[in-house]
Amino acid sequence: MTKSRGCALLAVFTTFSCMFAPAGDAQTYPAKPVRYLVAFSAGSGADTLGRLVAAGLTETLGQQVIVENRTGAAGNIAADIAAKSPADGYLVFQGSQTHAVNATLYRNLSYDVLRDFVAVTQLASSPNVVAVHPSLPAKSIGDLVKLARAKPGEINYASAGVGSATFLAAEMFKAAAGINMMHVPYRGGGEAIIAVMTGEASLQFGPIASWEPHLKAGRGRALAITSSRRLATMPELPTVAESGYPGYASGNWYGLLLPVKTPRGVVSTLHAATVSAMNAPALNKRLVDLGYQVIGDPPDAFAAHIRSEVEKLGKIIKALGLTTN
Repeated sequence: MTKSRGCALLAVFTTFSCMFAPAGDAQTYPAKPVRYLVAFSAGSGADTLGRLVAAGLTETLGQQVIVENRTGAAGNIAADIAAKSPADGYLVFQGSQTHAVNATLYRNLSYDVLRDFVAVTQLASSPNVVAVHPSLPAKSIGDLVKLARAKPGEINYASAGVGSATFLAAEMFKAAAGINMMHVPYRGGGEAIIAVMTGEASLQFGPIASWEPHLKAGRGRALAITSSRRLATMPELPTVAESGYPGYASGNWYGLLLPVKTPRGVVSTLHAATVSAMNAPALNKRLVDLGYQVIGDPPDAFAAHIRSEVEKLGKIIKALGLTTN
């Protein structure tokens, strides 16, 4: 064989090898630890879920999955980092309803949640609980509304920032009840919960998973749940809807995203590992006990859900007249 013919055959072989090689070395993924980026602070609902899922993924992927909290700007700082990270599967981003809200609420985002990410799976959804400081003289939603009307603007609510699920839930309730409460934003959900427990803030429409141990310990009092139906784990707690505001429902959802150019093989591997982890009996029970509805849908279904949420929540944001830079 001549040297030129050998080089030609090698070039052809190399081309076909590249064409049929597993995209992104999916057969060997992951070959090193994986970063799991959470957009909110320790103690938040996002953080609680993220740490449980990361521990499960460590088992199913066979590599350490390390949670990193990158807080600020209602989740936009973490989303920007994730969107611009290498598309190799070694940085996994836990997105949420907040990022669908931000698509309309913020006019100058440095990323696009629909354009810059590929969906892996929706992990779970969870309602909020209306939790107040024990000193607040309100033991029901009706009491809260009466108090807010008697003292317009004096009762304040804590949130994880403008655009967060905790913010939107409170703003939707304000509009439904026709009341005025002052918004006090914090860097993350954990800080907002602490603010209510210490009396710095009056209440929060906060994640049930984060509030549950504090409510049991008496560090806060639950007035209602924001889901359309009562929780099986807290059957005595009424919904906001049955407390006089039919049609009101709010909560949060969480899901895994990767940079848009991540190879399909890597996306498929991560999807399978995540669903397997969440179907493990111990983890599944733990999530359900914390008030989560476990989902684990296919990538295309989650992508469709995000598009639907951007459209639906965008209409709510516009109807409420909310906007920020």
